[in-house]
Amino acid sequence: MLTVLDRYLIRSLIVNYLIGLSVMLSLYIVLDMFVNMDEFTEQGYPVWTIAWNMVNYYWPNLFLYFSQLSGMITLVACMATLARARQQNELTAVLASGVSLYRLAAPILAFGMVTTSLLVVDTEVVIPSVAHLLARDHDDVDGNQAYEVLFMPDRNNVLLSARQYHPIRNDLTRLLALVRDESGKVVQTIEADHAYWEPPHDTNPIGQWRLERGVERTRTSGQAQGLGPTVGVEVRLVDTLESDLSPAAIELRQAKGWVRYLSLSQLRELQDGGSADRAEIIQIRHGRIATPLISLVLLLLGLPFFLDRSPTNLLNDTGKCMIVCGLCYVVTFVAQNVKTETLSALPAWIPIFIFATLAMVLIDRIRT
Repeated sequence: MLTVLDRYLIRSLIVNYLIGLSVMLSLYIVLDMFVNMDEFTEQGYPVWTIAWNMVNYYWPNLFLYFSQLSGMITLVACMATLARARQQNELTAVLASGVSLYRLAAPILAFGMVTTSLLVVDTEVVIPSVAHLLARDHDDVDGNQAYEVLFMPDRNNVLLSARQYHPIRNDLTRLLALVRDESGKVVQTIEADHAYWEPPHDTNPIGQWRLERGVERTRTSGQAQGLGPTVGVEVRLVDTLESDLSPAAIELRQAKGWVRYLSLSQLRELQDGGSADRAEIIQIRHGRIATPLISLVLLLLGLPFFLDRSPTNLLNDTGKCMIVCGLCYVVTFVAQNVKTETLSALPAWIPIFIFATLAMVLIDRIRT
């Protein structure tokens, strides 16, 4: 049952959260735009085209920026609410009415759990759905630049290459597909002058590339060492190549760090398929699970600096909170991005072990 105090705090938290969300995301966009403005303008497009490219680039990146700043936005909103309550002596009135500071923290923690759930939805649903848009460069928002595709693996153990991929047309030029067996040996090649994508439908739920002048060469002799044109090879014409490497998947995988845009289920499939660095995938998966917990730990770290019944200096407490929470944020960033050669997921959990313990100690010292 929500009390009048709970409703008052939740209303203040929502207002401060929306303010913090708009300010931090706007600042992130402005800084990125300031650094990369020359890439938007180097094509010589008209002003309105440049403005549209900026909008088209930054709207999907808002979800990525939110995933990076969500914990800090929640922390700022909650601390601003408590700081205002302390400045106006509202905490004194609450304590005088017999309400514990721990009870005062309950709606704040509940609000933190709700915003953390938004982070989970963002990383597991929204970002994977716009991942191919996040892979775009600042200077190629409209997809006019063609690029080379080099040996991208799909779920069928096929390596797909092409001299050029045209994003705006969704077609491949000079396609070469290497079909491998379970041991990794090439047993079949497929070549085509051009390939055009056909989306999944009822008869083909995966999707396929429609080939122009497609030629398939299959090894027929177990003694043959290569797929030459005459010895131990069967040649036939083919019209299609079934593959889960859609245009969106190709655009995504050409970006650096594209694995971080995938959901946990997609990461699991990628790990089981063995087509990517297993150690990196394990590290990213555990980092993804630990990130919402880190957001809650940040909130628990900040609460003890503002839930205080003694008339201490508010600015001094704010500075201490920024130092401790900033240290937690930096340690988390380093732990989740450090490269490890082993399959250990320990680095992703180290910040939780350290700062969750510190948060419990600080909370226990609150004088209610």
